[in-house]
Amino acid sequence: MSSVLDKREKNTVEFTMTVSAAAFGEALDKSFKKNIKNITLPGFRKGKAPRKLIEKTYGEAVFYDDAIDFVFPAEYEAAIKELELSPVDVPKLDVKEIGSGKDLVMAISVTVKPEFELGEYKGIKVDEIVHTVEDADVDREIAQMQERNARLVTIEDRAVKEGDIANINFEGFVDDVAFPGGKGDNYDLTIGSGQFIPGFEEQIVGKAIGEEFDVNVTFPEEYHAEDLKGKQAVFKVKVNGIQYKEMPALDDEFAKDVSEFDTLDALKADIRAKLEEQAAKTTQQEKENAVVDKMVDSTEIDVPDCMIDTRIENIIRENNMRMAQQGLSFEQYLSYMGSNLEQFKVMMRPNAEKQVKANLILEAIVKKEAFEITDEMLDEKLKEMAEMYHMEADKLKANIGENEAENLKEDMKMEKAVALLVENAKWSKPRATKTAAKTAETKTEVKKETKTTKSAASKSTTTKSSTTKKTTTKAAAEKETTKKAPAKTTTKKTTTTKKAEKKEKAEE
Repeated sequence: MSSVLDKREKNTVEFTMTVSAAAFGEALDKSFKKNIKNITLPGFRKGKAPRKLIEKTYGEAVFYDDAIDFVFPAEYEAAIKELELSPVDVPKLDVKEIGSGKDLVMAISVTVKPEFELGEYKGIKVDEIVHTVEDADVDREIAQMQERNARLVTIEDRAVKEGDIANINFEGFVDDVAFPGGKGDNYDLTIGSGQFIPGFEEQIVGKAIGEEFDVNVTFPEEYHAEDLKGKQAVFKVKVNGIQYKEMPALDDEFAKDVSEFDTLDALKADIRAKLEEQAAKTTQQEKENAVVDKMVDSTEIDVPDCMIDTRIENIIRENNMRMAQQGLSFEQYLSYMGSNLEQFKVMMRPNAEKQVKANLILEAIVKKEAFEITDEMLDEKLKEMAEMYHMEADKLKANIGENEAENLKEDMKMEKAVALLVENAKWSKPRATKTAAKTAETKTEVKKETKTTKSAASKSTTTKSSTTKKTTTKAAAEKETTKKAPAKTTTKKTTTTKKAEKKEKAEE
């Protein structure tokens, strides 16, 4: 039995919860059975002392804590259901009355979802978003394929030129002292690629094979390594060899070699079709982002701190999972980037608050529109997911438990809410047409989040901060390592065959 006492600031609700004497008595019995095996009294074997003698010796309260733990979960769930509350944090309890043969009376304080006024969500005015594909985008893709299939030609009779790949040994010194990460042997450096700090690559130009020389540079003030920022350094460098990329001719033979198409025109047409498909997806995604952002900006919600904290922790967990696939921890990645977990939390807080607001707004729309997801709709969704994960739909469905299925239905309701916003938005004429090659970074990305708890923060729609590093793979980390001090990379040295290119495309 429970009743609301008061509502405090920051969405905190206090209420009393009464557990009957009979129910609490059963919980005391469970507590006694749990603890008796560890209790020893003089004159009794361990675990054999009478309960009344134990309570007399240690006090009746000796079994209270575990008894409360036994009885609280079910009673609390019943209370919040009765009072129609939506807790978003762990409750705090204060025992008011307790004792054997008495009702257990507790004062409960818990943070709940904030109440807010949902504004008009149909007919939102938003600038139209259009992504198109230009000839330059297709040419860029072709150029990348040409680059991947270039042949490396060894040079022996001239010095290094811009665009060459110079194989070098190097070691860096600051104040005549070698610094960590500043040494490399047989490193293939593409001159003009900007892999190394400014001024380094330019000084390789004009050097011959076997030549040893000094490269004088100054580390940028914004350099990630604190001990090297703004420092002057000298690199001892030796040129071991020189190569350049010989590009294949762009003709029908090239198309046959790198794809399943017989002509270059057919290859370009296929590339354009894929780019247009991606442009359409990007357009739709950014439209969803735009309407959700508009709702977030126009809706006043007093978001509890605990909900923001929970979302930040979820973001960290998601990043840890991604980093683990690359053999790194997220903390290692942050450390490498010159940051730490606490700084990341501070940086992410404004965006996490926006994400929570987006969830709350979409939940309110779902409730107002009374969206329903049928079992047939769920089956179709599972089929889509099975195709995405290259699984059989029946096997995926078999692995989805009841709770996961309900959570997925909630996600689908949120998707319907976003679709409703987009369909009913008033899209103004675009001020400038975007191309697929110059896609603007979005402010909010609506996506599904795996639910692992019953907390409100585990609902579906989330956003991606523009402040978060987009590239979080090991390869990206290696690229950054190259910038701070040269490290070994690899360069393709053979022409990719048609079979290999097909495999590569499949993997992409």
